[in-house]
Amino acid sequence: MDDKLSLLGNNNTVYPKEYAPEVLETFVNKHSENDYFVKFNCPEFTSLCPITGQPDFASIYINYIPAEKMVESKSLKIYLFSYRNHGDFHENCVNTIMKDLIKLMSPKYIEVWGKFTPRGGISIDPYCNYGIPNSEYEKMALYRLQNHDLYPEKIDNR
Repeated sequence: MDDKLSLLGNNNTVYPKEYAPEVLETFVNKHSENDYFVKFNCPEFTSLCPITGQPDFASIYINYIPAEKMVESKSLKIYLFSYRNHGDFHENCVNTIMKDLIKLMSPKYIEVWGKFTPRGGISIDPYCNYGIPNSEYEKMALYRLQNHDLYPEKIDNR
């Protein structure tokens, strides 16, 4: 949906019980001539292990350089909530989030990083990104992919 925001200011919000990319909404970027980052942090993301059904918890970081459209934050919150009962591996969750946002708003650049809490003594922190092909943003994506975790956090930062 574009500039017909149905969720923002709606007091009767219904939270989906299944994965729901259709809830995502956009609005027009009033500064599309500028390159700037929009950053989201979702420290209470949950999904389910597709094998055991046990919950997985993560902080999801979404950073993007908008083009013409931007994602509306309440719709993003509800979309991320829709993963609560969704069974998928960490890597698939992060890549699907990125691809859904690319499909929604065609950003110049986007990256999604999931920092999942350890289960069984190991944490998994998938990172993916995208830049418009054959552009400076594609080069930026490659550089950031190669250098995104030069200073990994300590375990006490979780």
